[in-house]
Amino acid sequence: MAQDLVLKQRSELLNDLCASGLSEPLEKVMDVLLARGELSWEDYTNVSVQGRSLYTNARHLLDLVYAKGEAACQAFFVALRQIQTPEDPGPVTRTLLTQRPGLVRELQGCLDGALEALLESECFTQEDCRDILLHIHTPSQQARRLLDLVSSKGDSAANVILRYIEQKQNNLKQETTTPKELLKYQKKLRSSILAQSSFISTYGGTGHMSLDDIYTEGKLELAHDCKYQGHLGLEDIVAMTGTVNEEADTVLVSGDAGSGKSTLLQRLHLLWARGAALQQFVLLFPFSCRKLNSELDELSVQELLFRHCCWPDCEQDEIFRFILDHPHLVVIMFDSLDELKQSFSDERRLCSPTQPAPVHVLLFNLLQGSLLKGVLKLVTSRPEAVGPMLRMHLRKELFLKGFSPEGINCFIKKQHRDSLVASKVLASIQANTALFGLCHSPVLCWIVSQCHKELLGCGDGTPQTITDVYLMILQHFLQHQSPPKCSRGPSWLKDHLLGILHLGKLAFQGVESSCYIFASTDLDTCCVTDQDICAGFLTQTKDIPSHQSLRYEFLHVTMQCFFAALYIVLSNNTNRSTVAELFELKDVGFSSTCFGSCLSADQQQGLVEAPNLQITATFVCGLLSQRHRHLWLDCAPTPTVERKAQQVVRCLHKGMQKHFKSIPKPVEGEKKSMHAMPGFVWLVKCIYEMRESNIAEEALSKLDVDHLKLTYCNIGPVECTALAFVLQHLRSPAGIQLDNNSVGDVGVEQLLPCLHICKSLYLRNNNITDEGIRKLIAKGIQCDNFQKIALFNNKLTDACTQHISHLLKTKQNFLSLRLGNNCITSEGAKQLAMGLECNHSLMYLGLWGNKIGDSGAEAIASALEGSKTLVWLSLVGNGVGSIGARALSKTLKTCPSLEDLWLTENCITKEGVESLVQALQHNKGVKSVWLKNNLLSPEEVEEMTQQESRLVF
Repeated sequence: MAQDLVLKQRSELLNDLCASGLSEPLEKVMDVLLARGELSWEDYTNVSVQGRSLYTNARHLLDLVYAKGEAACQAFFVALRQIQTPEDPGPVTRTLLTQRPGLVRELQGCLDGALEALLESECFTQEDCRDILLHIHTPSQQARRLLDLVSSKGDSAANVILRYIEQKQNNLKQETTTPKELLKYQKKLRSSILAQSSFISTYGGTGHMSLDDIYTEGKLELAHDCKYQGHLGLEDIVAMTGTVNEEADTVLVSGDAGSGKSTLLQRLHLLWARGAALQQFVLLFPFSCRKLNSELDELSVQELLFRHCCWPDCEQDEIFRFILDHPHLVVIMFDSLDELKQSFSDERRLCSPTQPAPVHVLLFNLLQGSLLKGVLKLVTSRPEAVGPMLRMHLRKELFLKGFSPEGINCFIKKQHRDSLVASKVLASIQANTALFGLCHSPVLCWIVSQCHKELLGCGDGTPQTITDVYLMILQHFLQHQSPPKCSRGPSWLKDHLLGILHLGKLAFQGVESSCYIFASTDLDTCCVTDQDICAGFLTQTKDIPSHQSLRYEFLHVTMQCFFAALYIVLSNNTNRSTVAELFELKDVGFSSTCFGSCLSADQQQGLVEAPNLQITATFVCGLLSQRHRHLWLDCAPTPTVERKAQQVVRCLHKGMQKHFKSIPKPVEGEKKSMHAMPGFVWLVKCIYEMRESNIAEEALSKLDVDHLKLTYCNIGPVECTALAFVLQHLRSPAGIQLDNNSVGDVGVEQLLPCLHICKSLYLRNNNITDEGIRKLIAKGIQCDNFQKIALFNNKLTDACTQHISHLLKTKQNFLSLRLGNNCITSEGAKQLAMGLECNHSLMYLGLWGNKIGDSGAEAIASALEGSKTLVWLSLVGNGVGSIGARALSKTLKTCPSLEDLWLTENCITKEGVESLVQALQHNKGVKSVWLKNNLLSPEEVEEMTQQESRLVF
């Protein structure tokens, strides 16, 4: 039976729907089921939820199909086969349904042209077009909305859109009549890229893991200043979604070290080589910036593309001419711009593609559009390495935030085909929230998965910090290299000390000089032996130019930083000032003899940070912590280790004091606040790596602020763990603002240890769900100081309101509750009302942008009648009509403390406003009632304004 197959083949079906990393297969199947009537539109929207991971949406579809029974399951399998072998097109009235998947694919790249054709034929109005092009929808969703609207308009509109697509296809064929030599080169390029990208190379070692088997989707978001904040798939990276500068050619994907940027690009390479994605591009050229560092010759753009990617067998000039003539058919990808030795500059401009220049000059001119204008350039980098000069030339910026909790689950299961082992590893990770937070970083998740035996056998010693995780893999690799009876127990480090120092020296010198690829001569200089290489931390660099000898690189750049830190801690050959200089990198005019060589002029002026040096410093902190010093007893003189540890503590204390001294004096009447810079978060992470409360307490001893602002600081679960460890030692309660980060439910749980010191907690736009709020409220009820919370723009539903209601009933000193722009309905409002009835302290209540409607407004109004504390109430954009307005008028009459009532963007008519006017006559303390964008004519607005000046329209 088909229903049984859906259950038994669930894993295989999920893989069929999600393996590509693209949402298109899932959308296609739903399109077919919708066309056949097996899914209703409500089913469709409930499955395809913005902000949820691809795998979660696919699971919801399988659950829905299974619940609908045998017929629906049969239709699902037919749909799955159909998207692989499309049916022949039928008559025009059914073509939009039967060819829907293909039409969506065609339309999402040319929506503007399609809408223009529909406007010219008078099938669409301007209002129709605006409805289609809402920013909250991705291009593929906009295409589907267009087809739905065209279907409702009848045959004439359907004929217009089908003729437009046919004409577009014919024009494209005429425009891009591909020369035979180019097709031959494209085939060779695809073959080359396929060979390079089929196996994961970023942190796979010698295991040769198939990218198909291991690739797991990460969380991808648009930059903060973009309106669209929904879930993004791989296809959205090169689409127009989130564009802020249409004239620019460069798209930036930024993310922390280990967040999966290189793997994401590799996935795109593989999909293009297979013809599974990015097929609007005839040619794709992949580059690694760390490999470009080794190119010393001056090259032209043509030589750069062909020498470092794939050299044409013949007709090179003709192929390059095609690139110049058809730039929109070409994409160039640069991985790890932050690992380029030179920082971005636009001082030297090149316009000629045949003019030779240093590689970095070519790269910078490509990114800013002086060379190959119109060719799409996709770049990855860590965010702190991208300055404002480069951001001026970006079409858009996206952030890769690592794995979601579902992503961790999926990745671990892919790593361990034995489901029992996978379940044990996941249970162990989830039991330790600090470790679970660390696993949001794909590289750390891979390490934990590799070391699963050590993880499962470590009892209470489960890793808590990044240093713990890297020490675990160090022991794992070294003990697997040794004979079975060797290197067990405390001596495992001493037995391999020489090899660690060899690799550490190589890593240290590489970090100094921004070198991440090493020649055999570099290994010889640092005495790295074949046995050291066999330990597995170094791997041969693939795809080096044929004229160069064998090269090596560390498994991951963070692994190089870790070995550099080991060398700093264990070696007697470093300068006594090395540790101090490592923590002084942010000083203006820094020119250390030890690290100055790895900083450009801009970096030495503090314009661009050196992230790998910061990572190295963080590891040094962890390695010199009290809990790890026993490891060095037989490896380095104890006085030397103690001296370095004391240096680290002094540096952290000094760095914190420098931040505190920069806090401006508060304006009279305002609270003293500190807006933390990313450097502050780094210092906090360093302190956490040491895990010594006395250091955290001393570091914060001179911080005296009422409000600590940490907005837009790229704070995820790992940073939340560190912040909680340090901020719990604040001298007095303070407000903590974490708006516009990536805290999530896991991060919320990590913040709980410092909640007792929080007067207010701001968590706007942090991807938090009801589960995170449940845990936060349970802890918050126990904290006397906790009085305010703001949760705008998250994923809260009615399920969280019973917990918040309990908070309101329990805490009679709670002052402010702001839940704007979530998914709370009238049922949730009624739950909140139960708590509001019992609360006698709340001053501010914000529910804007929800869906409480009239019945919800009535419940809230009834609960607030007679309140003597409420000052501000916002129900903006909640579908409140005149019934709700009449209920709120009673609150206006009986609430002497109320000053502002916000009812903008609702459905209130003149009748409702009149009831508010009457109520205002009984309460002179109200300052304003905001009523913009309700259902009143200009004449009615004028009439109401004359009756009551406190109404604001």
